[in-house]
Amino acid sequence: MTKRIIPDTITSCNLLCGCIAVFLATQDAFSWAFVFILAGAFFDFFDGLSARALNAPSPIGVELDSLADNITFGLAPSMLLFCYLRPILGWWAGLALIMAAFSALRLAKFNVDERQHESFIGLATPANAIFWGGLCSMPISIIAYDWIAWTLIGLSFVSCWLLNAEIPFFSFKSFKKEKLIIICFLIGCLILIGFCVAKAITTKHIEFALFSGTACILWYVLLNILLAVAKRN
Repeated sequence: MTKRIIPDTITSCNLLCGCIAVFLATQDAFSWAFVFILAGAFFDFFDGLSARALNAPSPIGVELDSLADNITFGLAPSMLLFCYLRPILGWWAGLALIMAAFSALRLAKFNVDERQHESFIGLATPANAIFWGGLCSMPISIIAYDWIAWTLIGLSFVSCWLLNAEIPFFSFKSFKKEKLIIICFLIGCLILIGFCVAKAITTKHIEFALFSGTACILWYVLLNILLAVAKRN
């Protein structure tokens, strides 16, 4: 019983990070909201790791993990995008909240899908949250045109589809089977992060460094789609 407290506490930290991210989004502190989404992803990684290391899995832990993920990686990025676009689109920005519902659906499917122990079918919610967190960290002046804001709404619908699409996505759990692909992905991430950090230093805007999260997830999605197409052909 004592062992179970540790992973459950880590999962609760994930949930708290999500709650703080939602609050910060409503205060237009978009970059800080993204930082807490990243913190939630950190705790999400280590709660399962600690449960396996301590040999303390539990049905309650599984349910708690999904509930926490739905807040941090479902509601938080949806609220972030809503608050980010509201000055441009008004209440039409509420369409972004649909992404929270599709994130919940994706988490429910993950819990009952036996194919997703070592890889994913559909985009994982943490990856989706990181994509939007980095994008919404960019200066609001970048979306000062209606057509750009509506494009982001359209992209959020694409995210809803990707979350539940029958597209295989590799995970680090499958490193032994897909070592070459994962190494290729990591090299690409290092290049993208280096470029974004260099841009942040030269322009003195930390937002460009945070945008590296969006760039890496976009690379992840494109790489997996290319692999899926290659396998079918």
